[in-house]
Amino acid sequence: MASWSGIRKKLEKDYLALSLRGHIQYYATSYSRSPDHEGRAAIRYNGKEIIKGCYYNNWLKADCFPQDETYEKRMKEEFAFMDDTALRLGVFDQRSFYRAFRAFERQSIEASLKSENLLVRIFAVLDRRVGKRRLLAMKESITEEPVVFQEFYAIRTKAEELE
Repeated sequence: MASWSGIRKKLEKDYLALSLRGHIQYYATSYSRSPDHEGRAAIRYNGKEIIKGCYYNNWLKADCFPQDETYEKRMKEEFAFMDDTALRLGVFDQRSFYRAFRAFERQSIEASLKSENLLVRIFAVLDRRVGKRRLLAMKESITEEPVVFQEFYAIRTKAEELE
């Protein structure tokens, strides 16, 4: 697996849309003094953390999750499944970013935009390979998308002056 600095470079330099460079920052760290070097992750827009998650939120906010057996099963798969609830509650960590990036990098941009993992979809909507025509086509169904995804879509369309 690549180092975080390598992943960050790819996300911010190789994949990120030109209109967002210098505005979007990806952040992930692990704490050397914590058990198993657990950590946190975030995506920032102009210095403001739009989404942020920390390993310790997994335990602190566990009672906030829907008591749905299917949801719990997906979340127990080492948080490989990232949905709107997990992102809003911050129940993810740096490893979630790493897994999402691996999935994002290994598949087409079309597959990433349709991914069940919301982090992968966020990486994709910020990607330079998603052009203005595709963004405009997405506008018709954006209200059906999770709130967090809509926020990143709005950031991208504003940067592309499509509002």
